[in-house]
Amino acid sequence: MAPRLWMMTTLSSGNINPLHRQRVKGREIILTEEPRLHLVWIHHRIFIKPLPRYLLSHRFWETFLAESSDRLGESKSNIRNAATGFLRTYRYLIQHESDFNIAQQDNLRLVPKDVDWASFCRFISDVNHIEDAVVSGRYCYGELRLTRLNFYAPLFLRKFHFEQVHGQYGDYFGRLYGPILFVFALVSTILNSMQVALAVEQLVAAHWESVWYLCRGFSMVSMVGAALVSMWFILLWLWIFLDEWIYTVRRKMEKRRETRKTSAC
Repeated sequence: MAPRLWMMTTLSSGNINPLHRQRVKGREIILTEEPRLHLVWIHHRIFIKPLPRYLLSHRFWETFLAESSDRLGESKSNIRNAATGFLRTYRYLIQHESDFNIAQQDNLRLVPKDVDWASFCRFISDVNHIEDAVVSGRYCYGELRLTRLNFYAPLFLRKFHFEQVHGQYGDYFGRLYGPILFVFALVSTILNSMQVALAVEQLVAAHWESVWYLCRGFSMVSMVGAALVSMWFILLWLWIFLDEWIYTVRRKMEKRRETRKTSAC
């Protein structure tokens, strides 16, 4: 899905909020050992993979991931790009000492406990020079929204979802209650207004014309109001959808122009 991630998020590897900013946004940090869930968020949760101790070792990089090493065979290049991109994400996740303190909390332990702030700064300073050309396609992007990944999964992955987060039937159908209740209320309002409009016709014969005008006018206003509310929601969703796509396409074109300028130089 990496070549198509530009449709789902900002085309920038720096689109990653530091840990203290995740707290400001009210997100709960959830540990995961699955690299594919790293920096994927949904609602008030974000999944982050802890930084393995071996990626902080120069000897490990020289032994397994250096250009001269043949320990990993033909897959060495892909593994090195993935490891380099993953390590670079911590350059954005931990930007301040407060972020480092959050990462070393006992309930998280995103960074090994025996690593101090000064040592981490010295090691991570080299990550600033890593370009997108030497990392996996996934790490050319930052945070990913799980709802969008699940939405595009049937199209690009031939799967029903990227990651299933609703394990119970109640959680799954609970997402449908809001839209169903909205449609039900809308249809009920329109039907009741039509019923009132038909019922007040009997008032004309009873010479209650003032009540007839009032009831008929109220029913018409109700139907028109329901139609306007529905149209407003549809247009609002369409505007948000088109605005995101316009921004995404614009960023894609800007990135392409920057790449051409860089290659030309």
